[in-house]
Amino acid sequence: MEFFTFLYDALHFMVLFGIVGSALLVVKFKDLVSATIALAACSLLVSLEFFILQAPDVAIAEAAVGAGLTTAILIFAIKSTRGREEY
Repeated sequence: MEFFTFLYDALHFMVLFGIVGSALLVVKFKDLVSATIALAACSLLVSLEFFILQAPDVAIAEAAVGAGLTTAILIFAIKSTRGREEY
């Protein structure tokens, strides 16, 4: 049983580091499409964490709205602009 607890905790930490890493990439990228893709990855990892925490209804909503709909809206908005952030 201790081995499965260790795997469960290790999975939580891997997903947490993935969320933090993809969030840092969102801030780092200058290309807005790349930042949007990193934001979608962050949202998918958050929905995976919800699923691990046994909240499948919240996970499905996060995946559909956070990763799917928000990403599509942002991509359409970026395509109507320059697509690169200027300082």
